[in-house]
Amino acid sequence: MELKQLSYFVTVAEEGTISGAARKLNLTQPPLSAQMKLLEQECGCLLFERGSRHIQLTEAGRMLYNRAVTMLELSSITRQELKDYREGTSGTLRLGVVSSVSSTLLTQIVCGFHRKHPQIAFELVEANTYQLLEQIHSNLLELAIVRTPFTGQGLESFRILEEPMLAAGHNSFFESPCGTQPDDNSLYRKIALSQLDQKPLILYRRWEEILQKQFRSAKVAPYLFCKNDDARTCALWADAGLGIAILPASAAGLLRNPDTAIYEIDDHKLSSGICVVHNKDTWLSTIAKAFLSYLSNSFNSSSDLIS
Repeated sequence: MELKQLSYFVTVAEEGTISGAARKLNLTQPPLSAQMKLLEQECGCLLFERGSRHIQLTEAGRMLYNRAVTMLELSSITRQELKDYREGTSGTLRLGVVSSVSSTLLTQIVCGFHRKHPQIAFELVEANTYQLLEQIHSNLLELAIVRTPFTGQGLESFRILEEPMLAAGHNSFFESPCGTQPDDNSLYRKIALSQLDQKPLILYRRWEEILQKQFRSAKVAPYLFCKNDDARTCALWADAGLGIAILPASAAGLLRNPDTAIYEIDDHKLSSGICVVHNKDTWLSTIAKAFLSYLSNSFNSSSDLIS
């Protein structure tokens, strides 16, 4: 089973016809059909259900397709890493990032890094923390910017930033006057958890357990109006006046409605750490090392294994 053969197989699966795949691959149909038959013989099972016009993958074919896509992607990444090893800091950084950072803080980071390394391009993978960690463990990503809490087994990590949580919603949800004046370390007035009692809350599903624990400690009975997995959803629903979003401070830039009031939750146990992670025992490209160095210098970070 060769990579070229797998590439042919993936193209046939995605095109749905041998003729369409042959055109895309600049091949004639007979040799492509012969390659697919040889692949089936090697696998010892049928990979395609052949119809009069289109072909469909069998269950075995779908299994092979998923593996083939991953193998081809790893091959491409490896070639890029070897090119980087030969040529130095040029090429593409494949970076994973969570939504609450990709739309806000990441822009600042990339602007500064780009001034120092204008020859480096980016390929972003935007997903939640657990999805990105899975890709880090599979070596599909070199680096990922994620949020605590997460299990750091097998990972090297350092914390870029620790930030408070915000409560953001239409002015009508908050009593006036509401909250205490901001201090020197905050841009926002502060609000106690007790002031969110029975208010419709919009929050990340992965933070529900932490928030519920703090609510219980404060003897607060929250009304969970919406649980979701994306900071952008929290911000959009808050701007629409549907409830009060619980967001990390760096996601405040996602809020656009001038009638959306923003408060810092006055609870030191409610905070969110932004971390950059990579596989502990995997070779890092020159590009990845340059990005890590820039982050370390910019945020004065220290190594910190997250557990």
